[in-house]
Amino acid sequence: MSRSMWVLWSALFGLALGVAALAQPVPERSSPFVARIELDGAIGPASAEYFDDAMQRATREGAVAVVLRLDTPGGLAESMRQIVSGILASRLPVLGYVAPDGARAASAGTYILYACHVAAMAPATHLGAATPVSLGGSTPMPSPLGAPAPAGSAEKPAAGNDATHDAEANKVLNDAIAYIRSLAQLRGRDAVWAEQAVRGAATLTADEAVAKHVVDFVAADASALLVQASGRKVRVAGQVQTLQLTGLPLRDYAPNWRTRFLGIITNPTIAYVLLLAGIYGLILEAFHPGAWLPGVVGGICLLIGLYALQLLPVNYAGLALMALGVALLLTEALTPTVGAVGVGGVIAFVLGSIMLFNTGVPGYAVNLGVIAGIAFCAIALLALILRLVMRARRTRPFSGDEQVLQATGELLQAVQPDSESWALVGGERWRVHCETALPAGARVRVLRREGLQLWVAPL
Repeated sequence: MSRSMWVLWSALFGLALGVAALAQPVPERSSPFVARIELDGAIGPASAEYFDDAMQRATREGAVAVVLRLDTPGGLAESMRQIVSGILASRLPVLGYVAPDGARAASAGTYILYACHVAAMAPATHLGAATPVSLGGSTPMPSPLGAPAPAGSAEKPAAGNDATHDAEANKVLNDAIAYIRSLAQLRGRDAVWAEQAVRGAATLTADEAVAKHVVDFVAADASALLVQASGRKVRVAGQVQTLQLTGLPLRDYAPNWRTRFLGIITNPTIAYVLLLAGIYGLILEAFHPGAWLPGVVGGICLLIGLYALQLLPVNYAGLALMALGVALLLTEALTPTVGAVGVGGVIAFVLGSIMLFNTGVPGYAVNLGVIAGIAFCAIALLALILRLVMRARRTRPFSGDEQVLQATGELLQAVQPDSESWALVGGERWRVHCETALPAGARVRVLRREGLQLWVAPL
């Protein structure tokens, strides 16, 4: 396909997307409704963008309140704070609702629920375990609120890097405690338990959360949530409002295509696979110049993977180990070292893959099955390279003097004693010199080569 046709098809595709966007119906603002936003899975950049976009649409389209349904194991602190800031700045009351049955609002979800104007939970749900996890390494579990230090353990500052790490961990922990306590005080909820959730990873079931004034009530479904929330007074944008939500319809706000795409590529496993596809695509293009497809696909995958990595909690030591592993495998392929460099490359690649993302952040770890599969493929490729190398070393030479000196041939013409003739050796015509007389068709073997002439003897 010519370049002009590619340009034409690209223009038509862009025009179709624009028409589809313009053709979407605009909801009428005639009757009041309640918007519903659903946060499922790990809290990340895609979740924060989806929440901001849905809140803006709900406000613009005339919603009277927002139901924020939560079912999350936690996620990134930066994304969580972005969502909380959106709730605090909202001109609409936000009703946090942990649902359906069996759902949870753990870690970052606990902060979000505390920030909501009304907090509710479905039966058989739970919340808590909000201890922050350091992106630079493991965070030791702090003692529960008010718990004494273990007997026999002297409390003294560590030296060097340990003291720095402890100070850093304490700063992160105290900042998280102050943050959730401020949210609890703003909404009139239990600040003591909020601190326990951060300091000691405490958790509560739905009924226990109501008893401790962590949430306002338990609601069986969204309709019951609106009925039980009606009549409550909340402060929104500096003004006190009385909620009147009974009987209002719920309108779901699904994420748009951009948010879905961002959610896909920021999945750690997908980002990991995209990164590898990009690297190996460019390597294939380098080994086969002019193929185009591996280079184009690899470049696109690499750029998308790098974009996803800058949104995720990446351990750059793991990324460096992965790059070293790929480089060592390439070195093994180009200059075989009987496996020494290749084995080191596989080990570095696997360790880097495991370290790439901070596994302490809920929902942000590469699937170990994917890592194991790619590592198995790398080992199989290394074994194939070594097998080919060993087989090549055992094969007989097929060029050079060594091959010629092991060759035999057939005289094409009769030869007189100590004279020259022609012979077919190795499928090629050679001028030969022989000390004895031989008839045409006689079999000879090569003794030595002098320039373009072979010295032969009867076989």
